[in-house]
Amino acid sequence: MLKETDVMSLSFNPFGRIGRDWCLISAGREGSFNTMTASWGGVGILWNKPVATCYIRPQRYTKEFVDREEMFTLSFFPNGYRKALSLCGSVSGREHNKPLEAGITPLFTDGSVTFEEANLVLVCRKLYSQPMTEESFADKGVLEADYPARDLHTIYIGEIVKAYIAE
Repeated sequence: MLKETDVMSLSFNPFGRIGRDWCLISAGREGSFNTMTASWGGVGILWNKPVATCYIRPQRYTKEFVDREEMFTLSFFPNGYRKALSLCGSVSGREHNKPLEAGITPLFTDGSVTFEEANLVLVCRKLYSQPMTEESFADKGVLEADYPARDLHTIYIGEIVKAYIAE
C-alpha cells in the first residue's frame, strides 16, 4: 500500500534508482493509459519547484499519453521486478497489455496511473516539453552514438506535486 509523503523529505539515490534499477513513465486514465521503462532521467529543483525530467523517443506509444495528459508518473519498484520492467521497455502497448503481461496492477490516482507494486511514486504535472534538435548537441559523439536513426527524444520536465512510498 502506498502512502503520501512530503516530496522534500525523500532520500534516495537517483543514479541508482533511475539508471540502475529503472522506473516506469506512465500517463493516462482508466481505460486509456500506457507505460514504458526508463533508465534515463533526473530529479532536482528548477523554477523553485521539485521536478523530474524524463526523455521519450518519438516512436514510443507512451509519448502520445504524456503529450495528451497534464499529469504523468514515475514509478519505482522493489527488487524482483526486473523482468516486469524489461517487458514494459521491450514491447509496445499498441499490441500488448503490458501490465497484465508484466504482472503489475494499475492504480489510478491524482489524474494519472501508477502501479500497486511500486515502492516509490512521483506524481508530476507537466511544466515543459521540447524535442531535442541535432544542432543543440555540443558533443556530436553523443548524437552519433545514441541516435544513429536520429530519433531524438522529447524532454519533459514535470513538477513533482505528490510523492508516495510503500508502507
